[in-house]
Amino acid sequence: MMFSPVSPSRARNFSALQLAYIGDAVYNLYIRLGRLSEGKGLRSMHLATAGRVNAVAQAQAMVRLEGMLRDDERDIFLRGRNARPRHQAPRSASCAQYAASTGFEALIGYLYLSGQKERLEELFLYLQSCE
Repeated sequence: MMFSPVSPSRARNFSALQLAYIGDAVYNLYIRLGRLSEGKGLRSMHLATAGRVNAVAQAQAMVRLEGMLRDDERDIFLRGRNARPRHQAPRSASCAQYAASTGFEALIGYLYLSGQKERLEELFLYLQSCE
């Protein structure tokens, strides 16, 4: 099934955890595509991806992006950060890092679902420049 973007107001109607669910997949795919273009082996690509798609790295990414967020984006991030998943944070991350990463994923999911691909690309390129 192909996805058709929805209006920002409709995208805001999804729960924070639903937005984070989609955002996790979108960010993972973006990182994987970037690693694919490097032309390295599968193990190397996997390790590099795992180093960026985890709660600690995503919380750090969110710290870098905070000053760039618009009001509506900040609201989505806060909704995601304050959402309470039914499971605990992984042992590798603090509760605060896990919450921030959920907020990050919710923001990515919101931008994707509302069709704001140019904004997503802007944020991804900024994060890439910080590496």
